[in-house]
Amino acid sequence: MYKVKGVEYPCCTSVTMGIIGGKWKTVILAHLTIDGTLRYSELRKKMKGVTERTLSLQLKALQEAGVINRKVYTSKPPLKVEYSLTEFGETLVPLINAIIDWGEMVIDNYSDE
Repeated sequence: MYKVKGVEYPCCTSVTMGIIGGKWKTVILAHLTIDGTLRYSELRKKMKGVTERTLSLQLKALQEAGVINRKVYTSKPPLKVEYSLTEFGETLVPLINAIIDWGEMVIDNYSDE
């Protein structure tokens, strides 16, 4: 067993999937990898089909895992919240880029269209 940030995992693969697994976490990470820092509303526009609740929960989980930063600007209305990769999150960039490349290859070679 491995323990990372208070969570136990049975193997190295489960560590990775525990942190970035699921339908929306990798999509969020891909947008932050490609586009850099994004506001909540910008992420929501880029992610067709995600509900506000799901996006908020996934962002919170990534923040708790130490993968993304959440910065709130309150100096002048309206409230502005930005998300970016942490230094730890930056270590995922090669993996996220590999996932993007593989997905593009599948679309190019195996798409039904």
